Amino acid sequence: MFQAHIIGTGSSAPKRILSNIELEAIVDTSDDWITRRSGIKTRHIASKNEKESTTDLAAQASLKAMEMAGIQSEALDMIVTGTVTPDRQFPSAGCMIQEALKANNAAAFDLSAGCSGFLYALSIANHAIQIGSCKTALVVGVERLSSIVNWEDRSTCVLMADGAGAVVVTSKSESGGILSSHMKSDGSYWDLLYSSYGNSRTPEILQDVDIKPFFMSMEGNRLFKKAIRCLSSIAIEAMEKNNLTSQDIRLVVPHQANIRIIEGLASSLDIPMEKVYTNIHKYGNTSSASIPIALDEANREGLLKMGDNVLLVSFGAGLTWASTLIRWSI
Repeated sequence: MFQAHIIGTGSSAPKRILSNIELEAIVDTSDDWITRRSGIKTRHIASKNEKESTTDLAAQASLKAMEMAGIQSEALDMIVTGTVTPDRQFPSAGCMIQEALKANNAAAFDLSAGCSGFLYALSIANHAIQIGSCKTALVVGVERLSSIVNWEDRSTCVLMADGAGAVVVTSKSESGGILSSHMKSDGSYWDLLYSSYGNSRTPEILQDVDIKPFFMSMEGNRLFKKAIRCLSSIAIEAMEKNNLTSQDIRLVVPHQANIRIIEGLASSLDIPMEKVYTNIHKYGNTSSASIPIALDEANREGLLKMGDNVLLVSFGAGLTWASTLIRWSI
């Protein structure tokens, strides 16, 4: 059986950085309140006056991943995009990314799994490579959550942000790479995080945000408790599947939703925070994009070495949750 190996990572974020101090002028909040409750200090917000559409951000991240991988667009057999904020309802963001990259040989499509979108997409690429139907895939997580934020709801607008991350995955005969992928969902909890039709008032300082005709609603307290349980269980499932323990994990790269959730996950797994990568303080919650952005930064910072066991774990709307265990091979 072929093994899927990540050979390139890339990420991108909008130019504009929105600070907690600026948010104090938009809703009843404070820098201290946001930082204590979420760990977020700044976030990137896309502008319709810049080349920062979902497609633009995804293409920028993809080109960086392809450059690291040393491949051209023609080598891609598949483009799988995790997103809940495509530029259009159809065609898919995947097809728009394909056109931007001129990746004419690739099959391209999207999937919607909330913040778990990237790991769901990575699982599809992994299985396609394992059965031999794909040799090289581009897996993208991209969001413009600023376009679906209710800017009058301080419980959500202070958290969400925009960005994109991507990885190139290719087939190799040697062991390592993606060891296993795990996905779960429970639709009975859909009402903890969902979209509603209608637009919220756009603050004066954010008039350049491209607003969609629906906005996000979240029941934070119930979601918080559910998240830690689900993240812990699916992380343990991945380790047990590969006969590994917490001590064998070199780095955990979790979905960057809330620093308290991340700390709760680390505690439940008995993994010190020094082995958990976080960048939520500067990016906020970018949903499907958060794990690939964090993975790219960890990779470029030299935190990942050949043979390291890397655990990716996510939780999002649906409810969905997922994990992937990788033996790093770059």
